[in-house]
Amino acid sequence: GNWDLVGNNTPIFFVRDAFRFPHFIHSQKRNPVTHLRDWDAFWDFISLLPETTHQVMILFSDRGIPDGYRHMHGYGSHTFKLVNKDLQPVYCKFHFRTDQGIKNLSPQTATKLGGTNPDYSIQDLYDNIAKGNFPSWTFYIQVMPFEEAETYRWNPFDVTKIWPQSDFPLIPVGHLVLDKNPGNHFAEIEQLAFNPNNLIPGIEPTPDKMLQGRLHSYIDTHIHRLGPNFNQIPVNCPYRVRVANYQRDATMAIDNQNGAPNYYPNSFKGPEPTPNGAWSTYDATGDVKRYKTEDEDNFSQPRILWSNVLDDGARDRMTTNIASVLKLAAPFIQERTVKMFSQVHPDFGARLRNKLPHFQESSEE
Repeated sequence: GNWDLVGNNTPIFFVRDAFRFPHFIHSQKRNPVTHLRDWDAFWDFISLLPETTHQVMILFSDRGIPDGYRHMHGYGSHTFKLVNKDLQPVYCKFHFRTDQGIKNLSPQTATKLGGTNPDYSIQDLYDNIAKGNFPSWTFYIQVMPFEEAETYRWNPFDVTKIWPQSDFPLIPVGHLVLDKNPGNHFAEIEQLAFNPNNLIPGIEPTPDKMLQGRLHSYIDTHIHRLGPNFNQIPVNCPYRVRVANYQRDATMAIDNQNGAPNYYPNSFKGPEPTPNGAWSTYDATGDVKRYKTEDEDNFSQPRILWSNVLDDGARDRMTTNIASVLKLAAPFIQERTVKMFSQVHPDFGARLRNKLPHFQESSEE
């Protein structure tokens, strides 16, 4: 069957709980009155949720504008389970590291390309595949034993945090090579329905809250976009088996599963559950309720990124990028945002203050 790995070109995400996901997306929308980009909404949401700090720093860093798809890493971001043939599980994270090397664009170059060739990244990928210069990524995993997850210093299911490679080294397991371009963009790209529920035996979800939310939201969105039979569309079909479920009729019914019954149980050889597809079990204790996670450690990993990963030039470029759009937000939102970044490191906040006209004007009064 198919395995769809949900992920991103950053190892983390903005929010750790799926119920905030729609609100995050809403904060990116255009202003309902002016229909202009609403920087008040963006920075208001960010500054009221410090858990966004880590991802925002990466977004506005040099890696926020990759030089095309070939020069970026890919990350599964979420925490998954790997289960061996003896039903022994471990937690894991998935990484695709580009074999072409990391390469980024400056904001000035990106701005120019936005006007002269907004399809730059698509064209770069297509042209290189067409001429046989196939891009590739080395596939790695990180592994965390269950016992260590119970006592680890950070929540291993928090998608706003990484697993440091010093604690959990990358283990190479394979390669991904893109060696063929689509022959029909609509049929093979627009009708794609990647779904994190598409898992194969041995790979399972975890209590990662954002992953749990995606397990529901992706399939729900595909049903609205493509219809309930989206798995029958050729680009979404598994290669070695036929779609076998109890869905009948409605849009995108390609073969109607040859008149098979649409109820279970039945006496007419309808599909049966596959024993080797059953998920492993795990122990859980505690009260079932909504837990607030706003006060979980939001700044120690961003502080490591600022102090140990970024050099001085990278810090300067990142704060310049942030200031270039933060200055478009209301003054009170600017002040709250600078205060948030100051909790990462005092120098972070100081550099932002020095680059924001609002603070310069206030100091002159």
